[in-house]
Amino acid sequence: MTHTHAQHQDHHHDADGAQAEILELDAEVLAEHTADIIRWLPLHGDPRRFVDLASGTGAGTFALLDQFPEAHVTAVDASPGHLRRLGEKACARGVDGQVRTVLANLDDATWPDLGTPDLVWASGSMHHMADPGHALRSVHDLLAPGGLCVVVEMAGLPRFLPATAPADRPGLEDRLHAAGDRLHARHLPHRGADWGPMLTAAGFTVEGELLVDVDVTAAGNAAIGQYALGVLRRVRGAVAAELDPDDLVALDRLLDVDGPHSLLRRDDLAVRTRRSVWAARRT
Repeated sequence: MTHTHAQHQDHHHDADGAQAEILELDAEVLAEHTADIIRWLPLHGDPRRFVDLASGTGAGTFALLDQFPEAHVTAVDASPGHLRRLGEKACARGVDGQVRTVLANLDDATWPDLGTPDLVWASGSMHHMADPGHALRSVHDLLAPGGLCVVVEMAGLPRFLPATAPADRPGLEDRLHAAGDRLHARHLPHRGADWGPMLTAAGFTVEGELLVDVDVTAAGNAAIGQYALGVLRRVRGAVAAELDPDDLVALDRLLDVDGPHSLLRRDDLAVRTRRSVWAARRT
């Protein structure tokens, strides 16, 4: 029994580590877009206290600190591994005195004390909440009067391949996404939602909405190949049973880093997606 528990722990750490790698690559590849989103925000004055909800390894935390170097950020996540990485990065950047990590499950009825922030940043996290309405009301209650709640969501996973790829199974990525969308419709019903009405229902005044089209080519950016590899490995893990056998073979050829058809050998990759942003004020 102990052996099984240890195996489970190892598997959990492996999965946690793999997800952390994807989060770090995601942060690197989308850094410019994230900075643009923060510059767009309808801020009042100079906010100093931030909460990064479901912070992962700190993409939002460090993007906020880059633009507000005097600020303090409370990073909240349910993964000890992600928070450990975030803390290590804060130390490496010399900002550990400005970053506090809080381990918490945001689906819990009550949240730990997160202070009274001027801004709450929720990127890619709201659609994972079991009860997003409750989460948004909790955010509303903890914000300082006049504070801002920022919800950033991506239109599903990014696409990396041209529609004509791979040559023997063109349109493979479309079919992978369709299979993933069917699964997500069952497990993540709020993915792709319009958060405006939900923010309004939670007591906020929505002050701005932004659509950001992302199209980053891989030319000279090795991170994009690694990012594509990490994301498509996770997609394979989720949708393998739903795929046509020939599609699975074609996908495995792309994921074989030592093979001639490896994603890492392609020069036509890009990161294409859309990010939607809602900025809502506690009035």
